[in-house]
Amino acid sequence: MDSSNSDKVHVFSSSSELLEKLNLKWSSVEKKPYPAMYSSIFGGIVLDPALMVIPIDDHMVHRGHGVFDTAIIIDGYLYELDVHLDRFLRSASKARISSPFLQSTLRSILIQLAAASQCKKGTLRYWLSAGPGDFLLSPAGCTTSAFYAVVIDEDFSQCREGVKVITSTIPMKSPLFATMKNVNYLPNVLSKMEAEEQGASASIWVDDEGYIAEGPNVNVAFVTRDKELILPSFDKILSGCTAKRLLQLAPKLVERGLLNGVKTANLTVKEAKDAAEMMYVGSTLPLLPIVMWDDQTIGDGKVGELTMALSDLIWEDMVAGPETQRIPVPYA
Repeated sequence: MDSSNSDKVHVFSSSSELLEKLNLKWSSVEKKPYPAMYSSIFGGIVLDPALMVIPIDDHMVHRGHGVFDTAIIIDGYLYELDVHLDRFLRSASKARISSPFLQSTLRSILIQLAAASQCKKGTLRYWLSAGPGDFLLSPAGCTTSAFYAVVIDEDFSQCREGVKVITSTIPMKSPLFATMKNVNYLPNVLSKMEAEEQGASASIWVDDEGYIAEGPNVNVAFVTRDKELILPSFDKILSGCTAKRLLQLAPKLVERGLLNGVKTANLTVKEAKDAAEMMYVGSTLPLLPIVMWDDQTIGDGKVGELTMALSDLIWEDMVAGPETQRIPVPYA
């Protein structure tokens, strides 16, 4: 059977022709969702979303050999950039990827990228890849690792409405990969999709010993009926930067007599579901109240007062915290 002309694949005769088509796509977008990108392959920052590309033979693309991290921009400040960068390079070391730059240079690039974006509120996401080179399994053919970063213009605010979660049936990552923030997120994606299909916000992973682990891209925390804040130990899960900051700030509520203690510990599902309050902990939330888990209400089924008090502590730290936590972006 003859194929019609509509089935014929167009061959672009030049890069300028392709770029014209890509620009046509973005010309109808009122506000650019990605105002700036950095690529070590380009050797600089691009502001045109049509040029925000990664080589197809980059091993992060076709082998998943890459790590990433995210910091937030709020009111023109980068929040917790340094602790995220520390974790980023720890992940890279576990993934056996060498950075093409010193940490101080990575930091400088990210600050300059945020400034070039003119974005006052959003996220700054960055990746370290084994680099482009070929389509083999080993990165031996990659001449250099690659560093990419993008500013994502997005709004976020304190979460004040409670959500429902489920226990995930998708196997969680082994400790090696769970503690490394790598780009292999298929288990996380499937876990999130599973929850959405059941009308839930997200899910909770339970490890092979029956202890609470984490959510698909967030940590989880509990306030017990004895008013003790407990987060699962980080030995088998990602060491969340916001979760660790929460552990540093929460003793303020102990001093005020609102909490009786703060700690990390192993929690069984039964112990966790018996908590008075439950929450997700993540960079842009910063805390998301959880009021139902597997059709069982948590506490009285309402957003907890201590959850919001803890959320206030983090939010205040984000918008008015010390200089060690907030870096002013030098916008032009």
